[in-house]
Amino acid sequence: MVEDVCEIVVTGSDSEWLSGYTRTLVEERLVACGHQLAAIRSVYRWEGVVHDEPEARVALHTRRSLVPEVVARTSELHPYDVPCVIAVPLVGGHPDYLRWVVRETREPRSRTPVAGERGGGA
Repeated sequence: MVEDVCEIVVTGSDSEWLSGYTRTLVEERLVACGHQLAAIRSVYRWEGVVHDEPEARVALHTRRSLVPEVVARTSELHPYDVPCVIAVPLVGGHPDYLRWVVRETREPRSRTPVAGERGGGA
């Protein structure tokens, strides 16, 4: 069961926006839940300039098979040109919690074949 679930980390400049974004993904059943940290500090280089900015962070729990859809949905909703969206594999967890995550999320709409896989119908 643990191999079916992952955590997706997303950051944003606005804690309230991130809360609304998380709620949207839960309502759409792309994620089971999100655990938000309202205040983090991001230090990064962007377009040749080092920035030191306040941000918020959310840890989303979902099926690994939904990661591409979460990334695509984030690209649609996020105000950043290149948002931080990373999926982190799990190495363990409470079996009942992991089953709950799977129950509270939907099946992927469609699966894009991985390089080297044959697509169906041909």
